[in-house]
Amino acid sequence: MINFNRVFAMIYRYWLAMKHSYDRLGDMFYWPAMDLFIWGLTGLYIVKLSTNNQNIIIIVLTGLIYWLVIWRSQYEITTNLLQEMWDRNLVNIFASPLKVSEWIVAVMIFGFIKMVVTVSFSGILALILYSYPIFAYGLYTIPIILSLVLTGWTAGFIVAAFIIRFGQKIQTLAWTGVALISPFSVLYYPLNILPDWAQKVAWFIPSSHIFEGMREITFTGRISYDKLYISFGLNILYLFLALWFFNFMFNKTKKIGLDKQ
Repeated sequence: MINFNRVFAMIYRYWLAMKHSYDRLGDMFYWPAMDLFIWGLTGLYIVKLSTNNQNIIIIVLTGLIYWLVIWRSQYEITTNLLQEMWDRNLVNIFASPLKVSEWIVAVMIFGFIKMVVTVSFSGILALILYSYPIFAYGLYTIPIILSLVLTGWTAGFIVAAFIIRFGQKIQTLAWTGVALISPFSVLYYPLNILPDWAQKVAWFIPSSHIFEGMREITFTGRISYDKLYISFGLNILYLFLALWFFNFMFNKTKKIGLDKQ
């Protein structure tokens, strides 16, 4: 049984840590803004060079903003775990009545809140700078974001499982791990651009179905529900396996000592 008092206590702990950390605040606003400036202006330049590519800027900004959903969801899980390791606090929190499941729920909720703030900020900035239609997908935006959040959580718990088992020597995965799926997520280009072997891999990446579906809406105005269903099906399966894997690695590490990581 999950005790939500302990869950909210952990959320409050991470909120206090974020509030006093310029690094964390910079991750939420600075880098997304810089990416929007650079890639948005690049997209505008490409549009000016072409006579029939008005959707390029929309495709670029869509890939950029909605990738933040995955990245932010994954990032909060792995960096909050690393923060406990850096502070030598991992043993302390799990020596308390806090359960692993409660920590998992806490980082998922906290990451979701920060993701909403970052994506909203990026969407509003894109609207101001490039007249990007942040509500172009209507109600379809909700399942899109939910599916991408599930993808980010899955990546986050897989990376966190390796970090908690092998320690800070592989901590770079906290920032780079999810990037492994980005080429197969077809953020800025259609699936058929990939080599045949990569297309087969991409089919098993939930986010590829989402970004393909979003481009289909952009170009045809039609919603491909089958892509959404496939994405959710894969995400639910992968998240279940990722949570099992994290618990397995946590229990394995606990036997040798969490303080040795």
